[in-house]
Amino acid sequence: MGRSRHLVAVVAAGLLLTSCADRSAPEPAFPEETRSVGASPTANRPPADPVGLIGSWTVTEVAGAAGGILRIAPADQGGLSWFGPCGVSTGMWRAGADGLFLADLSDHMLPDAPGCRPGPGRTPAWLRQTTAFRLEKDILVLLDEQGRQVARLLPGAKPTPGPNLLPSLAEPPVITPEVRRAFAPAAVLPAHLRPVSRDDLRGRWVPAGRDSGRAHVELRDDGEWRGSDGCNGQGGRWVAGAGGALLATAGPSTLIGCDNVPLASWLAKATRAGMDGEVLVLLNAEGQESGRLVRG
Repeated sequence: MGRSRHLVAVVAAGLLLTSCADRSAPEPAFPEETRSVGASPTANRPPADPVGLIGSWTVTEVAGAAGGILRIAPADQGGLSWFGPCGVSTGMWRAGADGLFLADLSDHMLPDAPGCRPGPGRTPAWLRQTTAFRLEKDILVLLDEQGRQVARLLPGAKPTPGPNLLPSLAEPPVITPEVRRAFAPAAVLPAHLRPVSRDDLRGRWVPAGRDSGRAHVELRDDGEWRGSDGCNGQGGRWVAGAGGALLATAGPSTLIGCDNVPLASWLAKATRAGMDGEVLVLLNAEGQESGRLVRG
């Protein structure tokens, strides 16, 4: 077993952090030219089109919280960035054509402002409560699990890079044909699997059919998950929806060498989940299995 080195992202940065494309699905009815997201990123888009999330947004109508700018971009363009009152934090996000949305900040990149509590990346309370989205013309509405409004986001924000942040992380994200294809609806759950509910998913799971040692994942009531690949602690956020929809993020982890099980990667690639008897089956956007788990 090797020693713990530095913190690294569990999932490669090239992962688009979304429900990846069902290649058999029809192409979205969008013009195919590459564009930079500016003042009107959601115009003429369906109410739950995940591509409409991409852009820089001014956060408004958040009860008891200060405003700021939320930049939502593909992973290879910086992923998620929160320009808040305590500096800039970055992290991951996922979304689906069914309206599910999940965000998780893990890295704090700029010094704290006076009065801010020190620590790693901070996911604001309003963003932790968000599990879904709705597009109302040019306005992005974030919703909690009861469908109540959490915040309204106005398009066209212009974040300030600051001295310790790459200027590219403040530029408008670019939507390419590849990005559009990656956000196409995921494959439906195979008929032999029973769609899981949130209640089905909660609890502790271990890899099926193998001696996995300490490898496990626990999906918690508060939308967090914690676990281990067998030697590295891991965690993130998760949300479930209709038809077996499942989205999860995976935060940073130590990198200790061992015969591990890539549970965080299984979760971060999943878009659907179903029960095969007592076995939980995770599937990616193409409908291929990414992992199998049992209660443990």
